[in-house]
Amino acid sequence: MKGKMKAIIKRESKPGAELTEVDIPRISPNEVLVNVKVASICGTDVHIYKWNEWAQNRIKPPLIIGHEFAGEVVEVGTNVKSLKVGDFVSAETHIPCNQCFQCKTGKQHICKNVSILGVDINGVFADYVALPEVCAWKNSEKIPFEFASVQEPLGNSVYATLEGGGVTGKKVAIFGCGPIGLFAAGVARVSGASEIISIGKHEFRMEIAKKMGADHILKYPDDDIMKLITEITGGEGVDVVLEMTGSQDAINQGLTVLKKGGRFTAFGIPSGKVEIDLANGIIFKGANIVGISGRKMFDTWYRVAGLLESKRIDISPVITHKFPLEEFRKGFELMMSKERKAAKILLFP
Repeated sequence: MKGKMKAIIKRESKPGAELTEVDIPRISPNEVLVNVKVASICGTDVHIYKWNEWAQNRIKPPLIIGHEFAGEVVEVGTNVKSLKVGDFVSAETHIPCNQCFQCKTGKQHICKNVSILGVDINGVFADYVALPEVCAWKNSEKIPFEFASVQEPLGNSVYATLEGGGVTGKKVAIFGCGPIGLFAAGVARVSGASEIISIGKHEFRMEIAKKMGADHILKYPDDDIMKLITEITGGEGVDVVLEMTGSQDAINQGLTVLKKGGRFTAFGIPSGKVEIDLANGIIFKGANIVGISGRKMFDTWYRVAGLLESKRIDISPVITHKFPLEEFRKGFELMMSKERKAAKILLFP
């Protein structure tokens, strides 16, 4: 397909981004061209927009940003076998090499040579995106476009919540009320957790956590987190900690309130090195530590699709704002505001 399209580009090595007109991408034999119907803003996009230290070390402008989306296939590469024009797709944003040890042993999601959509190659904040067939996930027509666009972050939550034994009948503490933590509360609820404790900083998002199924809402740093969790659990501690912030305080508190033999799931990315009490927090507790990177390809995607198709989970409370692509700056400003009066923000080309 020839022509021009709108796209949000990080053109220079400085804060911000711009909406401009560029050529519609030409696809390779192993790609499909997708008309983007809706995309959502992720924390990673905010890092790139703000141009923080991570972005400065990783991003090579010019780059079309964005990686969470849903759209319709409009052109198919000559080698593509599994998709056709008209298919409704989303993207697994981790693009595997399929040649490394991890890829060849069923661990594509932690590919040694992974590339990421909207980070290493042009992304989805545009009218069209060239998507490798290996990363295209065909959606059921039962799933609304808006829900389909956030399956990637929802998949993070599903993987984090269910990996390592699940949460059925267990007490769960979720540190962090960003979108991943909010989705995790919903996943824990529909998966049969007996008690869900959400710990966050922002009133707006904590109210969403209640709607997603949290039984207890604790505010950091105002509440005595460890004392209250000890009381809620009758002195036993929680069976599962989902750490979604990367904060030193949250990691310390999570390891402290974890009961012996419990599971500590690490998803949040620290801004620098962290220190832990290895002996008391992990070794003497016999704690199980689970690291979460992305989503399992494609086990997690089947689970996410099952939850959305069956309507077992309602993720609508987490989707708080919708803007046309041209008003993307409003979305980024909300995401960066001190009050965090937003969760998932959708952009419509």
